Amino acid sequence: MERQLKSYSQPSYSTSRGLVQIYTGEGKGKTTAAIGNIIRALGHGSKVYVAVFMKGDYTYGEWDYLTGLPNVKIERFGLRDFCNPDNIKPEEKEQAEKALTAAREAISRGIYDLVVLDEINIAIAWHLIDINDVIKLIDAKPTNLNLILTGRYADSELVKKADLVTEMLKIKHHYDTGISAQQGIEF
Repeated sequence: MERQLKSYSQPSYSTSRGLVQIYTGEGKGKTTAAIGNIIRALGHGSKVYVAVFMKGDYTYGEWDYLTGLPNVKIERFGLRDFCNPDNIKPEEKEQAEKALTAAREAISRGIYDLVVLDEINIAIAWHLIDINDVIKLIDAKPTNLNLILTGRYADSELVKKADLVTEMLKIKHHYDTGISAQQGIEF
């Protein structure tokens, strides 16, 4: 069967309805996709809030750079050590709850056009925060607010609520051959 391509005569632009976007999957590029949206939004004069779950105060070039730009507020939560899903520490749950509370407050203030919840999907999957609290956050967001959720293991309930879901598929990764994280590439 021949596939028919849809043709569009002219794109329709609207800022009246914010989207819920999810970037998930085993492949690299979830946070990078969110950062692309951040840069695009900033280019249009939007105000952006980012809550970074689980990455703590470890040096990440992207967050360090974006923090210095106008119209961006980035808050990072989590411990410096990587979280072990088989041995969750109470402090890790506490940090994730703080991130969710901060995101809820940022959304309720109504001053941001784009809110990014980086690595929230993993925080849900590893039971650091409750999926129902995230669903309530999505349901309570202002109509015109764009919301991005990143991280592996996006819950099917979130996928149903989202307007756009992209799964990053890992075909090959240098970690698999023993090459460690590279400054400027992974952090």
